[in-house]
Amino acid sequence: MWNLLHAGLLNRTGLWHDVSAADRRARLSVALWSRVFQRQGKADAPAGRVYALDGRGVVDMDSFYCAIGEVVNGPGGYFGWNLDALDDCLRGGWGATPPFPLCWESSAQARAHLMDSRSPSADEPAVFELLLQIFEERGVRVVLR
Repeated sequence: MWNLLHAGLLNRTGLWHDVSAADRRARLSVALWSRVFQRQGKADAPAGRVYALDGRGVVDMDSFYCAIGEVVNGPGGYFGWNLDALDDCLRGGWGATPPFPLCWESSAQARAHLMDSRSPSADEPAVFELLLQIFEERGVRVVLR
């Protein structure tokens, strides 16, 4: 991923779809730490902007973060890489201003993959449910399609 960045080829969405789990994680690191993708000095989109998330490529949590990062901030964009970071991003300064609607296309497909992912405590809900809870708490109205 760093090589793609240096070659100027990390410039279109979906490059993470067909890569290994390790490469998806590397893509998130590039998005977070690269000066090319940092949001320094850039204004967040105004509240109320509609975002459409395609759930077809969401096969694990890292692919979810790749997808939401691109939806909010474009190719190579960052919008969290764990639940705490997603919550931080939803507080502003990372591209989107809540409240806003998020239309999650193919959400059942993503849910099927993410329902197997458990939170650190076995007593807590699956990660998919935690994502919905975080979004709701931060003023994001998720429309599951």
